[in-house]
Amino acid sequence: MTASRVLRVRRPGRLLAEGAALLAAVVVAFPLYWMVLSAFKPAGEIQSTRPRPWTLSPSLDSFRRVFEQQDFGRYFLNSLLVATAVVLASAVIAFLAATAVTRFRFRFRTTLLVMFLVAQMVPVEALTIPLFFLMRDAGLLNTLGSLVLPHLAFSLPFAIWMLRGFVRAVPEALEEQARIDGASHARFLWTILFPLVLPGLVATSVFSFISTWNDFLFAKSFLISDTSQSTLPMALLVFFKPDENDWGGIMAGSTVMTIPVLVFFVLVQRRLVSGLGGAVKD
Repeated sequence: MTASRVLRVRRPGRLLAEGAALLAAVVVAFPLYWMVLSAFKPAGEIQSTRPRPWTLSPSLDSFRRVFEQQDFGRYFLNSLLVATAVVLASAVIAFLAATAVTRFRFRFRTTLLVMFLVAQMVPVEALTIPLFFLMRDAGLLNTLGSLVLPHLAFSLPFAIWMLRGFVRAVPEALEEQARIDGASHARFLWTILFPLVLPGLVATSVFSFISTWNDFLFAKSFLISDTSQSTLPMALLVFFKPDENDWGGIMAGSTVMTIPVLVFFVLVQRRLVSGLGGAVKD
């Protein structure tokens, strides 16, 4: 079979795959497009019984109502503090734990790894009430710590399991050579191993950041009376009214919430791609 015939045989399959990928991208992107479009639509078009996928008179009134909301800056800062704390803490702890379960042999190591997988299977909703009582007994209700600790606990199993592949991919001979050159175990850990598994840390950090930034369940459950500790998802509740919801404000607030996630993704996208590639190889 000639090369040209092989290309002709494979091309329909490739076109089908590209078409399916394009269709999936459109399906995923359309809700985001509609959210941003609704944020810029005037109130009359949002409430119209015949919605159109465009607007000829864009307006910033919805964004103005969002930024004029009392303590919006504080809510944004609280979300940023919680997400940053979870990302940094989970990265350091997951790196050390992944190194331990990969490089060292100890009893119940396999059991521990299985427990990491089991922890990923438990629905978050099923643990909300036990976590509420735990935070109450620890005196952490109405504090940002009540959001950091649960998200840290849910982020670590995935991060540890994923980072195992990156730590395992580093040859043990490299560590032996470093020791021969006089490097201590701590120096090898932070100056050699850490940069090599950094793409994996970036990949896990993206998932940790997104899940923490968009959290509503824990914020609603643990931040009961102190509104100064509220996060951005809680701020959207202002636009849900008993008589009529302010959909323009809801969509504008959701758009504002999406921007930091996009910025974070753009900043780490190169390392994220290499990190996901490393995870697939493992």
